[in-house]
Amino acid sequence: RGLAQMFARARMIVEPMTASDRARVTLIAELAQQSMDLDKEAARTWGRLTVARVTPGSEAIAVLLTWSVADELRVINVATHPEFRRHGAARALLSQALDRASRDRVRLVLLEVRRSNLAAIQLYRSLGFSTLAVRRGYYADNSEDAIEMKLSFDPNTGQMLPGHDDEDLA
Repeated sequence: RGLAQMFARARMIVEPMTASDRARVTLIAELAQQSMDLDKEAARTWGRLTVARVTPGSEAIAVLLTWSVADELRVINVATHPEFRRHGAARALLSQALDRASRDRVRLVLLEVRRSNLAAIQLYRSLGFSTLAVRRGYYADNSEDAIEMKLSFDPNTGQMLPGHDDEDLA
């Protein structure tokens, strides 16, 4: 209860991942059953790794990997340590990335999410994402469908455009 109250009052700190975050980010990715080649991602000029923390200098509790190519931003990975899920870390990471996308006049933000990850889908929808398509049997580990989601910005103003679902998830 005390931890949840602390998170409710705290504003997440979002900043670029540093070398000292490496072991923690690797752990977060493993616990989320995701794999990230941090060396390869850090070497990509179009990639950005950011982390969320509860307090300055504290351990990372979540990580976001995005790729920026031309006028698109691709959300590659979002992972939160299991002990810190549902406390706003992923929302803080994504919100900052979307703010940057708006400032940079990105036209389109894209991501894929497992059909069964209802909490993530709800988060993405609350941020303005809509469904673009369903990739049937996309994930190799269990042949689960991937839901492709998109969020559009007006490239002239940076304003988020209203979305509509191109694919029904029913």
